[in-house]
Formats: sequence, C-alpha cells, structure tokens
Amino acid sequence: MNCIRVATCLLAFATTANVAHAQSITTPKSTKWGPAPASLPAGASAAVLDGDPSKSGLFTLRLMFPAGYRIAPHFHPADEHVTVISGRLNVGMGDQVDKKKGTALHPGAFGVIPANMHHFAWASERTVIQLHGMGPWKLTYVNPADTPKSR
Repeated sequence: MNCIRVATCLLAFATTANVAHAQSITTPKSTKWGPAPASLPAGASAAVLDGDPSKSGLFTLRLMFPAGYRIAPHFHPADEHVTVISGRLNVGMGDQVDKKKGTALHPGAFGVIPANMHHFAWASERTVIQLHGMGPWKLTYVNPADTPKSR
C-alpha cells in the first residue's frame, strides 16, 4: 500500500513539475526577436529563450543571420553549443577565415565549440541557430580590429 502512495506522490510531483516547466515554452510565433548582442556584426537578430546570456548561469539564445553574414575569427570563455534550426551555417577553426577549412552545417546539425577555441562562421543563406551554454556569454575577436563599432 505504501508503494502505491509513494508512486502516486511521485507522479503528482512529476506532473506538477512538467506543468510548471511548460510555462517557459516558446513557439516560433511567440519568439520575440530583437537586436543581437553588440559584440556581433550588425545585421543579426537575437531572441533569448531562457536565462540571461549576460549573467552567470545557463542560457539559451537564438540568433538569426541574413544571407552572406560573417563573423570574424573569435573565441568564447566557455563552451558554446550550437544547433542549426534553419538555413546553413558554415563554421571553421583558426585565426583567419579560410572557407576551405569550413564545414557546412544544415538544419538539425549540432556542434560544441570548446572554450577558447578560435573559430569563424558565415551564413550562406538566411540562417537561424540556437546557442546554449553557461553565461556570461562573451565574444572576443582574435584580431581586435574586427570588433564591431558601437551601434
């Protein structure tokens, strides 16, 4: 009899936890897009899905890049987890853009770029990626001259 009560309590707790978590669901129609972080070149849009990329802790961010968008070689202080939602993101490792060293990532592709790994990216077409990791999220350009000017 006690096993049934414990199972019932666990089920009730799990159901409550799922309902509480469901309040953070974002659909494509409810996604609120705005300007991307100033550390990215102009032209990108961003939507924070969970957390706050500027603070310590877990965050999930979507970025939308127009066709032809480029991000110069850079690195981050923490691992970066990237999932391609739509379009095509090309990513390469190194201190200089060399498109021959890039890998085309299509919708559904996932990658982890380790902390401090120098990498670059470009969008061949309108592309949406989902980025998640531990904040604060920072981007440092290998060549400081590539740092976008204040918008």
